[in-house]
Amino acid sequence: MPSQLARFTDRIVDLSQKAVVGNPAPAVKKGDAGYADWVIVALHCLREYLDHPYRRLLDVLHEMPGIVGKLGLTVDELPDFTTVCTRKQDLEMRIWRTLLRVSGSFHERGDVQAIDSTSLAQRKSSHNYAKRVEDTFESVKITFLVDCDSGAILDVHCAMTLPHDTQIAWQVLTRNLHQLETVVADKGFDWDDLRHKLRDEGIRPVIKHREFYSLDAAHNARIDDDTYHRRSIVEAIFFSLRKRFGIPNRARTWFGQFREVVLKAAVRNLELSVRL
Repeated sequence: MPSQLARFTDRIVDLSQKAVVGNPAPAVKKGDAGYADWVIVALHCLREYLDHPYRRLLDVLHEMPGIVGKLGLTVDELPDFTTVCTRKQDLEMRIWRTLLRVSGSFHERGDVQAIDSTSLAQRKSSHNYAKRVEDTFESVKITFLVDCDSGAILDVHCAMTLPHDTQIAWQVLTRNLHQLETVVADKGFDWDDLRHKLRDEGIRPVIKHREFYSLDAAHNARIDDDTYHRRSIVEAIFFSLRKRFGIPNRARTWFGQFREVVLKAAVRNLELSVRL
């Protein structure tokens, strides 16, 4: 039976080729063409999965010809670690989002989805170093849309500022209306317009009210606690990502931060799928 790493590699090769528009290019071409985009995407997935920095990842892969062969390469054809690092900046965000969307297709969705936000600290270096490299941001606010049955991450929203949760929610949910049935969220997403929009789409909102009036408390009393408390699954996923991949992120640019968060979410989905 193939190892978990081999199954993971097979899936990331397939998904990486689907994430890059057009027919899959050969893994490597001589001259200016270089390595295909899907190879770079797959290598970054392996880097997150194995939890190695770039240089160590390529050292490890040199001792794993079977895994390298699944990428359509030989050990001698592996790119330099600097190539893997720099090429990531050239790949558009849509590729990483497509990778995340397709990675969720390996999980059977249930009838309850949850949305929640958190802030991930980015900086662990000194302020003097951050100033030298023009690292001016300290955290990324991320919002996850999660399927409560499978634990798959369906969508991710990232922001450098701190927009209110209600301003993010409809943007995220609009992209996923076709796969929503019941949406649960805490009081941070309390917005009557959001509830009305979801109901108009045939989706049941389970979102607690902030209790300014007795009517708000009455609305909360009618909420099914068993369904509402399933939103804690999102918090558990935030915690597991911190433990599994480590926070803060490595990227120094805001767009690099966003791509890294989406990549980690996709790798987590794939890692769960190969364990089944």
